[in-house]
Amino acid sequence: MMTMAQLTEFLGWASVINIAYLSIATLALVFMRGYIFSIHSKLFGLDETDLSTKYFNFLSNYKIVTVVFMVAPYLALKVMGN
Repeated sequence: MMTMAQLTEFLGWASVINIAYLSIATLALVFMRGYIFSIHSKLFGLDETDLSTKYFNFLSNYKIVTVVFMVAPYLALKVMGN
């Protein structure tokens, strides 16, 4: 069984890891756009417009999930004093 302090620490580190992944994925899409687009367009048979939409959807959904399931519970536990 996890204590509240352990859960707080777990959610804190999970938030850091998820935010780091989100940042790396965003930077990769910004700075390596041509390379990533060429690989994914060949792999999945999608054009650049469709891929842009899919990348945006992925990054926005990942951000929402990270905030809702990692950051918000962590902040709530910190406010409670754990």
